[in-house]
Amino acid sequence: MKSIATTILGLIALTSFATADQKAPSKDIVDTAVAAGSFNTLAAALKAAGLVDALKGDGPFTVFALTDAAFAKLPKGTVETLLKPENKSKLVDILTYHVVSGSVPAKTAVTLNKATALNKKAISLGIKGDSLYLNGNAKVIRADVNASNGVIHVLDNVILPPASKG
Repeated sequence: MKSIATTILGLIALTSFATADQKAPSKDIVDTAVAAGSFNTLAAALKAAGLVDALKGDGPFTVFALTDAAFAKLPKGTVETLLKPENKSKLVDILTYHVVSGSVPAKTAVTLNKATALNKKAISLGIKGDSLYLNGNAKVIRADVNASNGVIHVLDNVILPPASKG
């Protein structure tokens, strides 16, 4: 297990956005994602859900960010439907399921088997091969993208929260 963690950490280091200059990041999570250019759908979803100000707040937060390509894997019309005002509560539930309170760097994430999202629902974490997966199907494709109010790990698939009981 230790060698797997070491391998994962090595891969994470190679694929992170981090630069050799290790000064503290000046952009918050939202601005960092927008500047990357591959999170346009996520930015639109955060705005529609009214979550931009929250994720620009003090934090710290750990965000499992979804690229435009991850959103594109959803069935046709899903994103457009979720962005409608009448579906705001469902969109908030999905987006807050991709956020954990506190800063959880990759070296810690690979040691966990679950985390509790902001929407109070459990996310399972596990190792497959050399990669960290959430709920068994969303692979972390970039890790430890530091922001002034937390850390971003980039996923290749959307994770859906379990249905609420009641």
